[in-house]
Amino acid sequence: MPVLALAGGLAMAVAQWLVFSHAPIEAQMKLTQKIFYLHLPLAWWALISFTVVFAASIAYLRTKNPRWEILADSAAEIGVVFAALVLATGVIWSKAAWWRWWVWEHRLTTTLIMWFIYSAYLVLRGLDMPKERRAAIKAVLGIVAFLDVPLVFFATRLWESNHPVGILSAKDGLEPEMRLTIFACLAALGLFWGGLLLCRCRVARLEERLAAFGEGKGDY
Repeated sequence: MPVLALAGGLAMAVAQWLVFSHAPIEAQMKLTQKIFYLHLPLAWWALISFTVVFAASIAYLRTKNPRWEILADSAAEIGVVFAALVLATGVIWSKAAWWRWWVWEHRLTTTLIMWFIYSAYLVLRGLDMPKERRAAIKAVLGIVAFLDVPLVFFATRLWESNHPVGILSAKDGLEPEMRLTIFACLAALGLFWGGLLLCRCRVARLEERLAAFGEGKGDY
């Protein structure tokens, strides 16, 4: 975890230098375009977070090991925060590119639905019921909710969309400096995401131990 935190911090610093000093200013959107270098990595790692929730939920239902529940919960928390930031940066982009704060197009709509579903997953943690049953309900929702993840990813290919298609393909029209910057931002945020996930899992395990100690020791 400390290694990932240090590597992530250094990588984020390098990525910011690439964004504001290396990547050229886009001709039409000017400096507003640079939000793309945050928006896209946040979206990718939000989807990866929810994929981890999906896999960990399956593992929990098969093994009943609470470590899988902790991993699913931690990934869901990070994914919800990242998805919220995706929506926030998206509305800024929308205002600059399409002159409206919100456009009801398929990728934006499916992303908003995804955010609500996984926010509901987090709310389930407060249900007053036996722990094992609550964990099973969360796991089922973590599996079912994943159905929206590929819809978000493939929305621009399934339906007509204002979002560009194949943004990182060989024919995306990005300058080499822009492509290098976006991949650097993806890698930097990935290191940060990994450190954050490990940190949240560790905190959750300590919370579990403290709760068990409190139940055994009364009013500690």
